[in-house]
Amino acid sequence: MTHSPSNAANSGIFTIGGDLTIHRLGFGAMRITGPGIWGPPADHEEVIRTLRRLPEIGVNFIDTADSYGPDVSEWLIKEALHPYPKELVIATKGGLTRSGPD
Repeated sequence: MTHSPSNAANSGIFTIGGDLTIHRLGFGAMRITGPGIWGPPADHEEVIRTLRRLPEIGVNFIDTADSYGPDVSEWLIKEALHPYPKELVIATKGGLTRSGPD
């Protein structure tokens, strides 16, 4: 992997659970959904372009949750990046039920 000023690898690395190494700079997927973290994004294609850019700039960790959308962020990540690169780690959280935006 090449290190450039815009490469997340420059942020350093850390290990989760003793064997899962990721870059310190990851991507939080909460805001790729619609207003109030609810529903689809206003610009679907821009979100897909953004997600597809992540591996190019060295981001190998995406944080998401089923409550973002609900489920919208996870579907967008799948659409943009599946099949997932071997080095990509996608962490999702569960258990929070949201009844509406905000």
